Amino acid sequence: MKKKIAVLPGDGIGPEIVQGAIEVLRVIEENFQHEFEYEFGNIGGNAVDIDGSPLPDKTINLCKNSDAILLGAVGGPKWETLPVPLRPEQGLLKIRKELNLFANLRPTTYYESLAGSSPLRQEIIEGVDLFVVRELTGGIYFGKPSERTTINGQSGAVDTLVYSKEEITRVLEKAFEIAQTRSKKITSVDKANVLESSRLWRECANEIAKKYPDVSLEHMLVDNAAMQLIRNPKQFDVIVTENMFGDILSDEASVLTGSLGMLPSASISESGPYLYEPIHGSAPDIAGQNIANPLATILSAAMLLRVSFQLEEEAAIIEKAVNAVLDNGFRTRDIISPNTKIVSTTEMVEEVKKEIVAKLANKLNA
Repeated sequence: MKKKIAVLPGDGIGPEIVQGAIEVLRVIEENFQHEFEYEFGNIGGNAVDIDGSPLPDKTINLCKNSDAILLGAVGGPKWETLPVPLRPEQGLLKIRKELNLFANLRPTTYYESLAGSSPLRQEIIEGVDLFVVRELTGGIYFGKPSERTTINGQSGAVDTLVYSKEEITRVLEKAFEIAQTRSKKITSVDKANVLESSRLWRECANEIAKKYPDVSLEHMLVDNAAMQLIRNPKQFDVIVTENMFGDILSDEASVLTGSLGMLPSASISESGPYLYEPIHGSAPDIAGQNIANPLATILSAAMLLRVSFQLEEEAAIIEKAVNAVLDNGFRTRDIISPNTKIVSTTEMVEEVKKEIVAKLANKLNA
């Protein structure tokens, strides 16, 4: 198989963790006779410094002409004082709009070997396997006006939350499709007791549910959902919600596994290339120190293989290798626990690569 992957390392630890994921993908190439072409582009603060824009046109064109996109992370204090249009995060928002990446898929999976890294008791998190589907291109992050203004003669600000029925419907449809491949349960999260946009969201969910009689639908207010994720996360299968609620709840869900450094994500469109990235930030405080956790980015590369290239075996062997490395006690600093070995970013990548090769060898000898 020949495929082109656009690589956007971004800022902070982005280049380090993306490099690790590419090394793992190259092991897959060598052992499964695939050929992946990697072409690099700038995004975020890196792009501001080099191109004068957080998302230059050449990066957009690269992404549109690729089969999939692998992204590191964007942002950092270096660019916080820039005007809003030049801030690194604007590059991330713009690439979502440019590629129509309307849904973000974020799995949260329990790792027995990481139970000690979670702030919750093992009996609460054991067996957790939930999937957050977050609307990604609408809501308050994109509503206009969004500006500083004068309110009653005083300095103020306004942000606008806007959703069309079409925007809501397409992400709900995707969530129901995913639920059909899992435990056939959806929790739709909103704030329908306060927000008109949430009341529309709930109406759309009820309407779409009629097309999927095999899927159980429940509604939950976002404040209760935040509490239930900590109190009883095993009750959830697929959670679907709007942009800002999804941003907050999926980060909360990541703590169940013990670290943001463990969770991959995929951002999908109705047509065109999908984007894959870890859900954590750029961590500028540890950039360049070779101590960042590369596993979320490696798992994002596995999602890329499965979802965009339909390479299930290749994706599964990466995931099994990551599990084996954790079971063998290797840890980066964010997931350290008693009786484990601290390794660097590059050492963790090497351990994953070794496990992939070992598992392939065992398969051949079986």
